Amino acid sequence: MNQISSSSRAGLGALLMLTSSLAFAGTNVLQSLLPWTYGMSSTGMAFWQYVIATLFALPLIARIGVSKLRTQHPLLHEIRAFVSALGVHVFVYGFAAGVPIWQMVTLLATGPLFVIAGSLLFLGERASPTRLAAALLGFVGAIIVSGVGQEGLGVHTLVPILAAALWATTDILTKALSRDESPETLTLSLLVLVTPNHLLILVAVNLIGWLAPAAMPQGVVSGFPFQLPSGDGIWLLLLLGALTALAQYLLTFAYKVADATYLQPFGDLKVPLSALLGWIFVSQAPNLSLFIPGALLVLAGSLLIYWREGGSRPRLQAA
Repeated sequence: MNQISSSSRAGLGALLMLTSSLAFAGTNVLQSLLPWTYGMSSTGMAFWQYVIATLFALPLIARIGVSKLRTQHPLLHEIRAFVSALGVHVFVYGFAAGVPIWQMVTLLATGPLFVIAGSLLFLGERASPTRLAAALLGFVGAIIVSGVGQEGLGVHTLVPILAAALWATTDILTKALSRDESPETLTLSLLVLVTPNHLLILVAVNLIGWLAPAAMPQGVVSGFPFQLPSGDGIWLLLLLGALTALAQYLLTFAYKVADATYLQPFGDLKVPLSALLGWIFVSQAPNLSLFIPGALLVLAGSLLIYWREGGSRPRLQAA
């Protein structure tokens, strides 16, 4: 078993998670813009997002070497890639259905609870009272930010909860694999494997839409499945792919240096960040009387766990 030997490495994990959250917030804004402003289908956008992310990773693959893609756990890597791809398609469907960004991202705050449960059951990690309190603070703050009580919850706004469960499964698999896999292997394998899985989902969804169009929700399938956006949409799609590659790498490296339960409250900061960027770029303004106290609660959860455990040598287990 390896141990993180200093608070500086705990701080590094927190910083990586925060930076990853900012990159993910940027992807959320773009995932909302492309379907509504440029008419992309949710499945087509998700497919091209990860094709482009993989292309952006090619220089990294060349620098690190394809040998880093070798693994002793090919099946786990494939399951991780499929679950991650499915989570993306479920999540972007919510944007295509018109759910506001802050509600979409806020309802992902159920994810840390799935991660903590999975870490306890499958990874043998400890969930201290501090970690549980921090996760609950982040969850409550996220719900307040969402304005759920005022906006109401429809069927579509429950979609992010399913995405949260799928991505929590991805996080647990990432953490399990990180015990004997490098961040480069984890990142590159996901980027390489996730594209064929996106293609599989894209083809399957469009086949269902062709055979039974009435059964397919609006916004999932729109015209030719591989159609690219026109004009400025191309540049936004390229930016979406680049931010996706960056966010995934930062996230994976963060999990390499600290426990999943330690890092999750820092991931909650994507909620106020996404709400703020959505307000600036797509004019989806949350209620400030809810946004400010909710964001402060999310921040309090992150600061609590960093203050209580930042110097207490959180453990990183290795097989």
